[in-house]
Amino acid sequence: MKKTLMQLAQEEEQNYSSPIVAAKINGEVRDIQSEYDHDDAISFIELNTSLGWRIYQRSILFLFIVAVSNMNKEAEVVAKFTVNKGLYCEVKIPGKPINAHLIHDIEQEMREMIANNIPIVKHSIPRQEAIELFQAHGKRGKAALIASLPHPMISIYTCRNYPDYLYGAMLPETKLLGRFALDVEQSGVLIRTPDEMTDGKIRTRVEQPKFGHILSEAKEWAKILECPYISDLNQINTEHRMGELIRISEALQEKRIAQIADHIASHRNDIRLILIAGPSSSGKTSFAQRLQIQLRVNGLHPIMISLDDYFLNREDTPRNEKGQYDYESIDAIDTALFNQNMLELLNGHKVQIPYYNFITGKREWHDDNFLLLKEDQPIIIEGIHGLNERLTADIARKNKYKIYISALTQLNIDAHNRIPTTEVRFLRRLVRDHQFRGAKAIKTIKQWPDVRAGEEKYIFPFQEEADVLFNSALIYEIGVLKKYAVPLLEAIDRGEEGYTEARLILRFLQYVDEIHDIDDIPNNSIFREFIGKSVFFKEQ
Repeated sequence: MKKTLMQLAQEEEQNYSSPIVAAKINGEVRDIQSEYDHDDAISFIELNTSLGWRIYQRSILFLFIVAVSNMNKEAEVVAKFTVNKGLYCEVKIPGKPINAHLIHDIEQEMREMIANNIPIVKHSIPRQEAIELFQAHGKRGKAALIASLPHPMISIYTCRNYPDYLYGAMLPETKLLGRFALDVEQSGVLIRTPDEMTDGKIRTRVEQPKFGHILSEAKEWAKILECPYISDLNQINTEHRMGELIRISEALQEKRIAQIADHIASHRNDIRLILIAGPSSSGKTSFAQRLQIQLRVNGLHPIMISLDDYFLNREDTPRNEKGQYDYESIDAIDTALFNQNMLELLNGHKVQIPYYNFITGKREWHDDNFLLLKEDQPIIIEGIHGLNERLTADIARKNKYKIYISALTQLNIDAHNRIPTTEVRFLRRLVRDHQFRGAKAIKTIKQWPDVRAGEEKYIFPFQEEADVLFNSALIYEIGVLKKYAVPLLEAIDRGEEGYTEARLILRFLQYVDEIHDIDDIPNNSIFREFIGKSVFFKEQ
């Protein structure tokens, strides 16, 4: 007779410093309620890990959904996006406005369930039964996704007779779910929990009104495109309407870039320095090129200067805690020289611009690298520190225009399952690094935690400094990325370090149909930066 992981975990839990919340069976994440064979390779996942906190957050969301349903069976919850250090959920309860009193009632319902340690039970049922179950509960997106899967049996979870599936492992009972906070946020609720960066403490709320606005705009674009869920994207693909979706998506971005350029042009006497920043794989380079074109349409002739050329010599570069050169630190940049050069240029002087040789790690000065600006020539600077005032401390604020760019996906898996914005950026980087840098998927997976840590330290704290935020995500791109990413991820062997993460991403991608016809993606699309044939990159 097979044993469950929960039984084994109870025997082993004294050997772990935090509660066991799931396990890996042969390298794949499995719910603690799963059974195992005697010859399976098993390793437990503790709460106080990145994977552990993700499972905790998923379970908290399920508890929240169940609590709202307990209060009113007609209520609707849509998990939208992360903002202000929490998960924003749109909540609609007939006859009840979203206010502090309602939030208090929801929290009390959740706390009562935690105190009573209600089981979260995993069931395996036939696929058709699961489809009918979710259709009966009004979950069309979930039912449509399940219908597209090849699996004969589907796993669902129930808590107090409420059925759902949040596309990943969850805790088996509610007693461990006490660490959370609820806040009123616009027309919904913000759910804050701990994560791997807070040492078990609930994340402190940080107001991000500009970031929240751009995320809301992303969801509005999904409505315009009539494609809020993956099942909608799959249907558009099946009905051969993808070309139209691509053209409308690209037109929305072009319109937004034109609006930004129009604003800059209308303030041309003040705005002389345009700073573009954003996290990895957000499409900064292609965006800068397209903005340059739109500024030309407005009669301006911008020039672009690379922040990389202002790196300190390698021996003067600071090192991180691992002893490696920290090129992502602002202290790796000669900010004094950068400010001096920018001021001289803006004041009409001819300036020699440095060139950084990445092979030698030395700054070089070339006789043909002088710049002299004309009145109609704003400077475009693209780099991760563009929003940090330290970079341009000597330049008047009115002369700077700061743009934050990121890929904030408009799609949800379904109403209760969002797609993390980092997931899309990771897939972009995975595909680009393989296509144009020859990097294997395992290398990208190993590097990603360090990339994310650098973003948390050097980019995200400054995003509210931006004058405007631009969303580079395109609603169709996951289906295109899938056909490139799946073979790369499947090539990772079970014994390799990144195998578990690769399997998690593959599990997510199974819900997305591949988009094969990509001829409608224009050669100036930001997305072409990652899949190839971009007009802005010679190597492609």
